[in-house]
Amino acid sequence: MRRSSFTTVLYLAILFLSGVAVGAFGLRLYTLNSVRASGRPSPEEFKHRYIAELRTRLNLTDDQVSKLDPILDETRKQFRELHEKHKPELKAIQDEQTQRIRALLNDSQQAEYSRFLDEREKQRQRQPHP
Repeated sequence: MRRSSFTTVLYLAILFLSGVAVGAFGLRLYTLNSVRASGRPSPEEFKHRYIAELRTRLNLTDDQVSKLDPILDETRKQFRELHEKHKPELKAIQDEQTQRIRALLNDSQQAEYSRFLDEREKQRQRQPHP
């Protein structure tokens, strides 16, 4: 009888500890992958991710990053203004931004930037626009 009591206590302890482990894992998973209602990052989050990806993929210097930030801010401002009025002109502004960024890059960075832009265009075509 003593052995069965010990076994029962052991099973209950294992069950309790497994519940704690599953709960801790679930909490971590929930906090890491919280869902946003809009599904889109804010403009500042997008800019920081964009710069971080360019910095990593193109191996940008700090000087290049500091020059890139105002280019992106100015472009975003122009996009907001024109989006309401002149949608066809958005492509020209986007092309100008690309040219200005390319002017900051060396040859190997420009090749990687071209691949980066191609990947982004493919992603944009796969995602439906609201």
